[in-house]
Amino acid sequence: MLIKNPARQLDSGYLDRTPLFQFILLSLLFPMWGAAAGLNDILITQFKHVFTLSDAATAFVQSAFYGGYFLIAIPASRIVRRTSYKVGVLIGLSVYIVGCGLFFPASMLATYGMFLFCIFAVAIGLSFLETSANTYSSMLGPRRTSTLRLNISQTFTPIGNLMGVILGKYLIFSTGDSIQAQLDAAPTPEAKLALGHDLLQNTLLPYKYILIVLVCLLVLFVLTEFPRSKPTGEVAERPAGLAETLRVLLRIPQYRKGIAAQFLYVGLQTAVWSFTIRVALELYPGMNERGATNFMIAGFSCFLVGKFVANTLIARYSAARVLIIYCGLGAILLVLAAFGPAASTIWLVIASNLLMGPCWPTIFGQTLDTIQDKRYQETGGAILVMAIVGGAVVPVVQGAVSDALGSLKMSFVVSAVCFLGILLYFRSNLRHPISDESSEPAMATATGGGAGPPPTTAEP
Repeated sequence: MLIKNPARQLDSGYLDRTPLFQFILLSLLFPMWGAAAGLNDILITQFKHVFTLSDAATAFVQSAFYGGYFLIAIPASRIVRRTSYKVGVLIGLSVYIVGCGLFFPASMLATYGMFLFCIFAVAIGLSFLETSANTYSSMLGPRRTSTLRLNISQTFTPIGNLMGVILGKYLIFSTGDSIQAQLDAAPTPEAKLALGHDLLQNTLLPYKYILIVLVCLLVLFVLTEFPRSKPTGEVAERPAGLAETLRVLLRIPQYRKGIAAQFLYVGLQTAVWSFTIRVALELYPGMNERGATNFMIAGFSCFLVGKFVANTLIARYSAARVLIIYCGLGAILLVLAAFGPAASTIWLVIASNLLMGPCWPTIFGQTLDTIQDKRYQETGGAILVMAIVGGAVVPVVQGAVSDALGSLKMSFVVSAVCFLGILLYFRSNLRHPISDESSEPAMATATGGGAGPPPTTAEP
């Protein structure tokens, strides 16, 4: 039996109120891509030693991950536009399940290319999920609280990051010597190869637990009725083509700035997370990978705390003003990490996570709100998801700066510059406030005893 949706849809696609169960279920998708991102940082460390890779070669893990997002976001948005957000979610969950399942044969084949293919497949599923869920969360209630809703949903993401790192710490990394020390201690090349194969078997263990959760979510989504949250009336009768959509969107200055800000943010986040374990191992040479993972856990915990604090502040003050302060403080912390005492570097890097949390959902929500014609909504959201490719670019730039300067700690100045770029975006939003469309009067009619909009059309 379907779990019914109690809300009513407005002509704009927003709802008169937020259906609580549906919103919570949708928000439970967010930790699922957080877990995948958290595991990537673990896999990079594992693959580097087992496959004897250079730092450039290990970057292909992030390239496969963010490349999947970049390539699939637009096709995913077109499918969502022709069907529904719920269909996009169901496709995303199904492909994510397939990608996780591929880790089982990959662990047997034990080739780097096969693991990259698995990560790419997971990213395709996640691209469908993020393209659908980010926009859907902002639409699942009144427009005036759209950015706050997305921030609340995104609060679940660092929970997933934490779970991914914790699973990697205890299921992939072992106690005792570091991976490289264990491999160097192997008495023969054959023993070293067998040890590497055994270590790769550990790689699939976290995905067993993720698979169980994904199957449960898939069943719940199939059994739950969701609102369409698509515009009705004249807007729905005049669908827009891809070329027309791109022409219109790229003429909106604040939308273009939002793409750049999202690119910088994802690059900043990925660079800081990618280099956290490396910095810890550099500062504490006797530490193994499992011990160094504790610093990642501390960082993700700060990320989560920062989101909760930001949600409280955004509910009371202007989101743009809150984020200007967050970005300014984040830039200061990373400049201090780059040029301050070495002993404080890892703690300043961890503290910078406090200031990252609200960036993605606030940029996403505010940039999406610049699209007044909702025919372009799904594609607009997909392009913002494509901006996640910054995660494949900024870490490479930071790594190149590290090589050029001969200092990993000083390379964090690159991440500090990203924070400043995002600050300029929110400052621009203060100067060019987003005009609200006339959806609130319709909401008032729906909740004030008037005729109101027609009942919400259920998802398939």
